[in-house]
Amino acid sequence: MGKASPPPRTDNAPLAITLSELAARTGATLEGDGATLILRVATLESAGPGTIAFLANPKYRDQLAQTRAAAVILAPNLVGRTDLPRLVSGDPYVTYAKVAAILHPPVAQAPGIHAAAVVSAKARIPASATVGANAVLGDDVVVGERARIGAGTVLGDAVTIGEDVLLHANVTVYDRCVIGARSIVHSGAVIGADGFGMAEEAGIWLKIPQVGRVVLGTDVEVGANTTIDRGAIDDTVLEDDVKLDNQIQVGHNCRIGAHTAIAGCTGIAGSARIGRNVQIGGAAMIGGHLSIPDNTIVAGGTTVISTIKTPGMYNGSFPQMTHREWTYAASHVRKLRSLADRVAELERALRAQAPRKEESR
Repeated sequence: MGKASPPPRTDNAPLAITLSELAARTGATLEGDGATLILRVATLESAGPGTIAFLANPKYRDQLAQTRAAAVILAPNLVGRTDLPRLVSGDPYVTYAKVAAILHPPVAQAPGIHAAAVVSAKARIPASATVGANAVLGDDVVVGERARIGAGTVLGDAVTIGEDVLLHANVTVYDRCVIGARSIVHSGAVIGADGFGMAEEAGIWLKIPQVGRVVLGTDVEVGANTTIDRGAIDDTVLEDDVKLDNQIQVGHNCRIGAHTAIAGCTGIAGSARIGRNVQIGGAAMIGGHLSIPDNTIVAGGTTVISTIKTPGMYNGSFPQMTHREWTYAASHVRKLRSLADRVAELERALRAQAPRKEESR
């Protein structure tokens, strides 16, 4: 059974929910006045009356004493540090996410097709769906119940959009691509552009037709200006619950396993295979035709140029340092090859002397 969509808002008026109701709906433990009314979430530093803040990162522990929040979300080991009404949770950040979704649900849009949209007579659009101004829907497009197609979005021929999908303004989905139920695609994203397939002949590049598709599973989220290339022959596939940040490049024929999260500005070359439950930090570079196993963490800025065989955390970047320190370290790195050659030469010399030492005994 799929995840239930949050109830849509009909206006922008703030909700007022008691802390006890939030506890019941999130599974957190209530301590203090359950009748406290909560209107919105806030940070510990900026919180005011009617807000609830959370503390998940120990770096902000000192802000707890000064916060003006009406209530807070805390881990059990921090309960004694405040007298404020509170929700106690083993994972305050997860509880905050649930509270934020309750207090700030999406604003509902009236279903229907805007008069300025261009929709093929062969497209199938249910009455519960919304199509915004200047959207273009090609032949044989299939749109699921309650899907929302933003203004200026373009769906090519034979695109399939699942139930409760949200495509923000100015998304482009090329022909025959599939977006699974409840997925979200942010503005400027391009789903299904040609992969970078070229063959060189006599100094001229020959374009290889890209005949695969992009197939997104259910509950996938694609960030703004992210691009996912269609497969050259087979499909490019993102399995269920994959989360992509902004400005990510996914090359053709890649496969990304379920529940994997990838931060912004990461580049993934063609035919990479990324497992399930993988986390990749921002600006990582993933080479083509390699594999990353399930449950692996790749730190931000890391370059992966060969298959990772053992799950774990991988970090291929220097920690930050002053320019003078970096210059000093870099000068030694440049000498490593010559140093290795000198060490090898010394080892050969020692091996050559070993028999003579034995003879002298």
